[in-house]
Amino acid sequence: MITLDQSPLEPAFVQDPYRFYDTARATGPVLYWADYGMLAAFDHATVHALLRDKRLGREIPDDLRMPVPDHLTDFYAVEQHSMLEHEPPRHTELRGLVLRAFTSRRIAGLQGDIEEICADLIAKFPRDADFDLIPAYCTEVPVRVIARLLGVPEDMGPDLLRWSGAMVAMYQAGRDRAIEDAANTAAREFSDFLRGYIDARRNDPRDDLITQLIAAEEDGQKLSTESLIGTCVLLLNAGHEATVHSLGNAVHCLLQNTVPAITPQVVEEVLRYDPPLHMFTRYAYEEVQVGDLTLYPGDQVALMLGAAGRDPAVYTAPEQFDPDRKATAHVAFGGGLHFCVGAPLARLEMQVALSALFDACPDLHETQAPRYADSFHFHKLERLMVRL
Repeated sequence: MITLDQSPLEPAFVQDPYRFYDTARATGPVLYWADYGMLAAFDHATVHALLRDKRLGREIPDDLRMPVPDHLTDFYAVEQHSMLEHEPPRHTELRGLVLRAFTSRRIAGLQGDIEEICADLIAKFPRDADFDLIPAYCTEVPVRVIARLLGVPEDMGPDLLRWSGAMVAMYQAGRDRAIEDAANTAAREFSDFLRGYIDARRNDPRDDLITQLIAAEEDGQKLSTESLIGTCVLLLNAGHEATVHSLGNAVHCLLQNTVPAITPQVVEEVLRYDPPLHMFTRYAYEEVQVGDLTLYPGDQVALMLGAAGRDPAVYTAPEQFDPDRKATAHVAFGGGLHFCVGAPLARLEMQVALSALFDACPDLHETQAPRYADSFHFHKLERLMVRL
């Protein structure tokens, strides 16, 4: 078994992890990543196959469960009701109920809202001055969309952003006690808010996702209040956070590569080329052969989504952004049972937000070299300084 050492906190890796991925893929493509203490798959074929292999999953095996530390009880109280952390039959039940509310019709109906939000934000851009597009646009679009979708007041945006940022930091390299305390506080505050809001919607139904989730029923089963809270937190944290980073990465890419129009094909290519989530871990529930290596029950494996999108076995000149690239399925949204439930909304948001931005601001340009944030396994820009 080949072992690789690469700190996810090392500055050169943070700015460009793809060089490491290329070396790892050519050496392995499945290796032991010492810094994470687990096998990692860097090629498209293995990542694609393991995402769909039902012998692996997200749920922690019973014999590996550890007591929840006292300072993280509120955080894990939310996590235990997230469908992302479950396998069938619980995952099937939760996802089925969510999909009954999170319909394609509801998502398509948001297009006008997204266009309105984008126009409002673009109108507020400063003229003849540098500004950071991440907070001015890339962050605001998805948080305002998710607020409208859930039916919560848009002026809750700063709170939603604060709670989301604190909670997702738990999954980043370099997690420490301060991050854990902040995440636990955010989970408690977010849960308290949602509990009150859900109770209000039970008595005063509206045309929003929370009301639809309350009403959703499958085989006589409905979502409990705790499952409703876990689902709403997941939709905000997973959906909003990933879309912010996708938009930032996409704008940076498109400012370096002129395209005649923001087509669905262009959106798929930017997601392949520089996705927001680079690693997704799974547990083995049975013995699984991965090439010449074996995963044993309880072993974790890192599926390197960012590396899979740059695999030359699947993509010609994968290091190049090609807006005319023939559509080939990427893994930016994961795959299998845990394929991103919000993928249709994310695609719509990117299509509308990128089109609105470049149509309204054809002279937009970067004024400083962008820097990626030290937040692996997320790959996101910490700032994107631009000028009209």
